[in-house]
Order: sequence, then structure tokens, then C-alpha cells
Amino acid sequence: MAAANSAIEVEPEIEASAYGDEPDSAYDSEVASYTTSIASDITNYKEEHGRRYHAFENAGYHYPNDEKETDRLDIMHKLTEVSLGGKLNLAPIPANAQRILDIGTGTGIWAIETGDKYPKAEVLGNDISPIQPKWVPPNVRFEVDNVEEDWTYHQPFDYIHCRMMGNAIRDWPRLNRQCFEHTRPGGWVEFIDLDLTWTSPDGSLQESHASKTFNNEFIKASREAGIESCPGLYLEGWMKDAGFKDVKAEKYVWPVGTWPKDKHLKEVGAWNYLQIMEGLEAFTYALFTRHLGMSKAEVEVICANIRKEIKNPAMHAMFHLHVAYGQKPEA
Repeated sequence: MAAANSAIEVEPEIEASAYGDEPDSAYDSEVASYTTSIASDITNYKEEHGRRYHAFENAGYHYPNDEKETDRLDIMHKLTEVSLGGKLNLAPIPANAQRILDIGTGTGIWAIETGDKYPKAEVLGNDISPIQPKWVPPNVRFEVDNVEEDWTYHQPFDYIHCRMMGNAIRDWPRLNRQCFEHTRPGGWVEFIDLDLTWTSPDGSLQESHASKTFNNEFIKASREAGIESCPGLYLEGWMKDAGFKDVKAEKYVWPVGTWPKDKHLKEVGAWNYLQIMEGLEAFTYALFTRHLGMSKAEVEVICANIRKEIKNPAMHAMFHLHVAYGQKPEA
């Protein structure tokens, strides 16, 4: 029993505003002014090196969010879909799934296509940038959120999808634990990400190449910034550590260009070549100027040298896509 003389903390008195004879209209107007202010904070984008970046101070994402980058993200979606044989995911999502979460939804294209495929499920996509379209299927909605903060969802999800969040996440084990906590027993979580280490099957990519130097510097700078740019290597282990069972892991080759003889890999390589050529400045401007001390002009020289090299069909560069998915044990 608490002591009789225990101090009781009293809420400070809060004075209410007077809204006059028409409180509804006055209150609606005031709410609108505050939500407009909040929205302006979210969309108070940063302009740097001629590109536009997100407004979240505590998010580690170094890529832009302008129209040129959203076009590249849609190319990445197509590239991933082609690589996976036309599939949106590999985990066995049940047909009666009720709640699906898409972490770092980007342009929202995966969430929209999944909403069409599962019309009875609520599909929620979150991102630090509100760049998603307004006209979407009725079961799809988007929210602005930083997934590295504490999650506040009150209902669990049947399936959680996290794709291409390398160079965005600082604490992958914690992200996996939050996914585990917010998945219903028997539900599935799937991570799809890259190992960005460029290699070649025949030694045609040399350490002396500008592309390989860039690749090494990119990975180094990302890690110095506290971000793992090659999370694909660790997805399976992180999922197992978080408590998921029946974790499956698969790896896919992403050629840089159309140099493979295999028809499927040639198509994958074509899409990969396109997204790299479109995205070199997006990958490098912020990271290399902020963390390596380079000038914009120096970065542009690097990008020009890389473009020249990857146009050469004699250089057989590639890296890998990793997929890991697992189930939360039944209670």
C-alpha cells in the first residue's frame, strides 16, 4: 500500500481557447493550420548539388527524392521483378491476408500492385518522403514515417515486405526485431536487398578500374556514415537472430549490362545497366561530398569514368541480389 503522505503528481492546468458561437468552423480552421505546418516540415526538402533530398534530420538515407530518382526507383522495381521471374515476392502470403506492410515504399509501386493482387487486404506503405501517387486502389494507403523509430502499430501484420533499404538503415537487427514484434503468429516477413560488391566471373573487372575504385569507396563511405550498403549478405542471419523460423535465403546475379549469353540474365543486365546509368549522381553526390570531402566536380568526373567503362561490353561486372524470408512461430 502506498504511504498516506505520498506526493501525487497533478497535471498542470491547461487553458482552452475560446472559439465563439461557431466552434466547429473555428476548430477545423485551426487544425488545418497546424496540419499544414506539419506537412510543410515533412516536405521542407533540402536542395543540394541540384538534387532534392528528404527533410528528416535523423534519417540516414543519402539518395534524392526528386522526379529523376523516382523514375530510377520504378526501374529498380521492374529490375527486381524481372530478376524474381515476374514475382512481387517469394514468401507464401496467404490469400486471406488482412494486413500487409511495405517498409520504405518509395514510389509506392510495389504496394499498389500488391493491393491489386490482394484486394481484401489493407496494404500500408511507409516512407520518409511523401512521393507516392494520390490515386491508388481503395485498400492501399501511405504514411510518412521513419521505420528506425519506435513503431506504434496496434494491430499485427500478416506479411511485412522490406525491399532495397540498404543505405537507409542504421540498425538492421533492431529493424528485424520490430518486424518480428509486429507480425502475427504464423505471418511472414521478407527482406530483399543487395550485396553491392562488384565482381566479375572472368577477372575483366580489375582493381584499377574506376568502377571498382568507386565501388570500394562507396561501401567504405557508407559504413563510415553508419550504414551497411551490402545488407544482402546478412539478411538470413538477422532474421534468425530475431526469432523467425523456416528462414529461406536465395541469391540472384545482377549483371551490369547485357554481356551474359543467358537470355534472362541479359534482360536483368539491361535493366540494371539502365538504373545505374540513371542513378550514378544520386548514389554519389551526398555520400561522397558529405563523407569523403569531394567536390561536385570531382564526383561528376568519377561518374563520367564509370559510364565510359560500363559501356564497354568487354568488362563483365556484376553484383548480387539477396532474398530472405521467414515465418513468425505460432503462439
